[in-house]
Amino acid sequence: MASSVNTSKVHHRQVQFTTIDDVLAELEKIRQADREGRLDTSGNWTAGQILAHVAAWIEYGYSGYPVKAPPFPFNYVLRWMGKRILKNGMKPGVRIPGVKNGTFGQDEIRVTEGIERLHHAFLRLKKGEQCPYDSPAFGPMSHEDRIRLNLRHAELHLGFIHY
Repeated sequence: MASSVNTSKVHHRQVQFTTIDDVLAELEKIRQADREGRLDTSGNWTAGQILAHVAAWIEYGYSGYPVKAPPFPFNYVLRWMGKRILKNGMKPGVRIPGVKNGTFGQDEIRVTEGIERLHHAFLRLKKGEQCPYDSPAFGPMSHEDRIRLNLRHAELHLGFIHY
């Protein structure tokens, strides 16, 4: 088994998404690079795992999260941090305590499958489909904030895909 690298120290592209359409355009660039055989990643995951992970966290809002909200007072700290994350983005290398591999949803899938899955997940948000499940970390969110949170999450992880 390969050793894990500290992703807070790994080179990744600085990506910024203002809208869901920005993410969808990025997915097309990734698709083209994959077709041409020039897709690469930095960090610990394959491109398929990255795409699956970002899609999974959007899907959890519709199907239920695999983790419970943290206990008091950590839940209040995370909700306060959520406002900063929506504005400034997410940092690499953060892990969910007590969770194997530090997070969920990094299934090993083909790049094309990951692109379709993430595209579909973002389209659900874009069409205004409301998520019945609150974020375990950030609690209840407006639909607009949920979109912003998922844009920030996509910025972080898609930055580890190079083309």
